[in-house]
Amino acid sequence: MPASSSRKSELDEQIDAFLKWLSATKSPLTVRAYGADLRQLSQQLQATSQLSPATLSTYLRAHGGSSVTRARKLSTLRAFARYLKRVGKLDHDPTEQLEAPIRRKKLPKVISKHQAEDLLDQDPPGKTPLRDRAILELMYSAGLRAAEVVNVKMNVLDLGNGLVQVEGKGSKQRVTLFGRTCARAIEKYLQAERETPISPRPDDALFTNKQGKALTTRTVQNIIKRWAVSSGLPPETSPHTLRHSFATHLLDGGADLKTVQQLLGHESLATTQVYTHISIERLKDAVEKAHPKSR
Repeated sequence: MPASSSRKSELDEQIDAFLKWLSATKSPLTVRAYGADLRQLSQQLQATSQLSPATLSTYLRAHGGSSVTRARKLSTLRAFARYLKRVGKLDHDPTEQLEAPIRRKKLPKVISKHQAEDLLDQDPPGKTPLRDRAILELMYSAGLRAAEVVNVKMNVLDLGNGLVQVEGKGSKQRVTLFGRTCARAIEKYLQAERETPISPRPDDALFTNKQGKALTTRTVQNIIKRWAVSSGLPPETSPHTLRHSFATHLLDGGADLKTVQQLLGHESLATTQVYTHISIERLKDAVEKAHPKSR
């Protein structure tokens, strides 16, 4: 693409056409983000002759900033180049030779087994101690998300066998397990504290408020935060902290990756593999602290 004003204008027209085409399948926010990146590209190309790996690399170096920003802008360039190739404006994709930045995946935050014991065995804070303890026990014992625990119904709970059926992301159903300690906590809650509707039904929510209605995920988040602070854990301890800890402690105890994947409801084994990195990090930390030759 020559750098003359007419060709520059042609690039802007192609950008406009691409954004219009993109708006049929993407959100307005995404279209605006792509548009901002491409307008920036248009300005960068004023002194160049074509869309090439070299000119696009120059653009990414000039505006890529952090690895996250560079990855986002590269995604924009790739989408735009594919579009231009599709409509016959490019013979080849110049982004194929561009390498994505290496992005270190942040490991999920977990608590130790001792911290989990301190969290669950403390004198319960709050006005609904039995319900709140049962919630925490179930989330830690079965690896449930906040949205999953508030949607557990009475008719999908099997206390005798320690089974609960939950609805995960994408409305996918799975059965997960919990231990006897968790079952006893739920039994105590059901016997002494659960608000029973006037006309109870099998599909009523397991965990309810004082009005007998299902809890919200926000309520569950607040319960965990209150219990975490009370036991000396950071206030940012969340439902996902318990879920991550559930998975990590299973792997630490010898559970295989496929089992953990099934219990968590992960579609891909790669998603579950992040917990093996946590276990390795914990082992490395233990070696560094305990072995005389590691210091």
